[in-house]
Amino acid sequence: MTTDVIVLNGGSSAGTSTLARALQETLPRPWLTFGVDTFIAALPPALMASPDGLVLAPDGTVSVGPAFRALQTGWLHGIAAMARAGTGIILDEVFLDGGAGQDRWRRALDGLTVLWVGVHCDPGTAAARELARGDRVVGMAATQAALVHEGVRYDLEVDTTSTDPGVCARGIAARVAG
Repeated sequence: MTTDVIVLNGGSSAGTSTLARALQETLPRPWLTFGVDTFIAALPPALMASPDGLVLAPDGTVSVGPAFRALQTGWLHGIAAMARAGTGIILDEVFLDGGAGQDRWRRALDGLTVLWVGVHCDPGTAAARELARGDRVVGMAATQAALVHEGVRYDLEVDTTSTDPGVCARGIAARVAG
């Protein structure tokens, strides 16, 4: 059975984006990568720092409002439509509400073959990466490290704490190959 979508779920600075790029280099056919950062970049500026949209609190917690969720529903179904058209999709995700986030994607991806991958990273390592990046609210990595995995069911799990992204990608690619 051909995999249509690979979902990488991990907290901020866990290495999901780097892993998605490594997968694109490893998989035998071209795959597109989309994720929560792509979606957030597409949001109207008025929804940033708005209770109706997306709020990044100074302590690293993230909350989303009804306008965010409404736009996210369209996003999920649009990504699913690309996969249904035969495009391989790698999703770089952060399930802020754990299993409920996975359930939203499950509904949108219904009928497609999905490989669910948990991307773990030691919270201290993720926090150090977060500081080095300089483009995240300090505290997001520590807050999200365990939270994003609560209630989520995976087909495969990887740990990027000290494992090279290429090694993780080859393991995922082997699973995709069957």
